[in-house]
Amino acid sequence: MFSELTAVPAALRLPVGFVAAIPAVVVMDRVMSRLRDGTTPPSVAASVLTETPIDRSPDRLASVVHYLAALGTGVLFIYGSLLVEWVLGGASVGSLAATTFGLYVLMVGFFVVVPLPRATGLGRTRRRVVARSWAVAAATYLLVLVPISTALSLGLA
Repeated sequence: MFSELTAVPAALRLPVGFVAAIPAVVVMDRVMSRLRDGTTPPSVAASVLTETPIDRSPDRLASVVHYLAALGTGVLFIYGSLLVEWVLGGASVGSLAATTFGLYVLMVGFFVVVPLPRATGLGRTRRRVVARSWAVAAATYLLVLVPISTALSLGLA
């Protein structure tokens, strides 16, 4: 079943990642709104970009960065899938799992190592809470993105 993914040209699959990212980020936002400090990660990026304390970072910039990153991550998932499929010799449950795991580690690792430590106005305890909330949000995003992008890609086969 998943082997059919390999037959779909990359030029068709990459936009699928963009499209699948839309419902993924919508669901992610719903989960983030329920988590303790769950809506803080977009403000972390805005804080770093504007060099302002997190509680005063521009909301609009935080939203723009959040949604652009989500759309780009959808495309990145497809690119990663294509790369893993090439390395493993085709698409399979294993290639999807490897891509998903790799992207999850990249999403959480990047956030925890690059912007989070550079954001101002967050104490150590709050940073841990924000990191945990981001880990849950990233997992939610991928739990929606992967099946939708896979189904849409298989529909193009």
